[in-house]
Amino acid sequence: MESPLALYRRYRPETFAEVIGQDHVTEPLRSALANNRVNHAYLFSGPRGCGKTTSARILARALNCERAPIADPCGECESCRDLARGGPGSIDVIEIDAASHGGVDDARDLREKAFFAPVKSKYKVYIIDEAHMVSPQGFNALLKLVEEPPPHLRFIFATTEPDKVIPTIRSRTHHYPFRLIPPRLLSSYLSDLCEREGVSIDQAALPLVVRAGAGSARDTLSVLDQLLGGAGPAGVTHELATGLLGYTPDTLLDEVVDAFAAGDGAAVFGVVDKVVETGQDPRRFTEDLLRRLRDLVIVAAVPDAPATGLIDVSEDQGERLVAQAARFGAAELSRAADIAATGLTEMRGATAPRLLLELLCARILLPGADHATDGVLARLDRLEKRLTITGTPTPTVAAPQPPAQDRPAPPSSRPAAPDPAAERPERPEPAAPPP
Repeated sequence: MESPLALYRRYRPETFAEVIGQDHVTEPLRSALANNRVNHAYLFSGPRGCGKTTSARILARALNCERAPIADPCGECESCRDLARGGPGSIDVIEIDAASHGGVDDARDLREKAFFAPVKSKYKVYIIDEAHMVSPQGFNALLKLVEEPPPHLRFIFATTEPDKVIPTIRSRTHHYPFRLIPPRLLSSYLSDLCEREGVSIDQAALPLVVRAGAGSARDTLSVLDQLLGGAGPAGVTHELATGLLGYTPDTLLDEVVDAFAAGDGAAVFGVVDKVVETGQDPRRFTEDLLRRLRDLVIVAAVPDAPATGLIDVSEDQGERLVAQAARFGAAELSRAADIAATGLTEMRGATAPRLLLELLCARILLPGADHATDGVLARLDRLEKRLTITGTPTPTVAAPQPPAQDRPAPPSSRPAAPDPAAERPERPEPAAPPP
């Protein structure tokens, strides 16, 4: 029995409506197809695994559909069946890998074959993948053909680096930039795929899969395929995803954050030792710690961030984040995140990452040794927290007493005796002699 195809091949979209996260591209293309205003050359650019080649194939299917002009291929005619998922392919739709066919000779060969009419379709479509690998000489050889192609010819260039396509070619194409897929949309898409596959997945594991895919649909489906292959009767659990993807367990992150909040150096360095003893990468631990500190900074500024979806975490983890952020001050969290980010940059290429991780933790633990503004603000945060916890009232300062000569005379019951000096007439003072 043959093993099934990879997820990203089994669920490759066949219409523009199935392409997720690229509405700014698919809607204009559908309108152009429906109105029969298709250009002779297109340039699809964007990160890997975001649907460039898939959209190029869908565009070729829609162009050669028997019901054209149509926004989406019908899927019933011979051309649509040939170009469908798992179909035999069409002789009139030619995919070229420019990484191995990007020279002048390849461009000359393409130019000679392009003038022949299509065999059984309306258009002959060339899909040139990794177009940035075509040499400048190869592009110049194709320039005249791309500028003034025969009526039956269409070009679709797909590339991750559009800046490497020479400007003369770019100016003759319609450029459509693809984007990374938003995490929330990708999470719901993965949930639907798991339901189709009949495998349960823990909601806490979905953010890890999305994070590993980094916004690329193909990479995310590859990661999910690996997890589905190793899932047991319980499905894809959070522990399975954490172990296979190499992320730091949430228990370790909770432990080190609580130790930072309490100023417990023994617990912090105990966690570092546990990270190294279990074979985890100190760089990955630092990256996960920085991500946790970033979440805490956001929760400290927006307490309802987990509930509103500003942070993609599960419900119980959101409650833990709110409780942890309450133990820090905003300046203290910001300073810790800055130190972690600087340490992560210094760890790249370092020969002793554990040493740098321990020094990083020591700097976070000692705001008293930091005489910069961040250190002073962190110490103020700690003092405010201590005053809040102990409930020490603010001492009241008595108003200062005026000097003795300015104080009003105390009231007396006896009448004051008349001052004989006050009754004497004042004698005029002698004038000062002239100098």
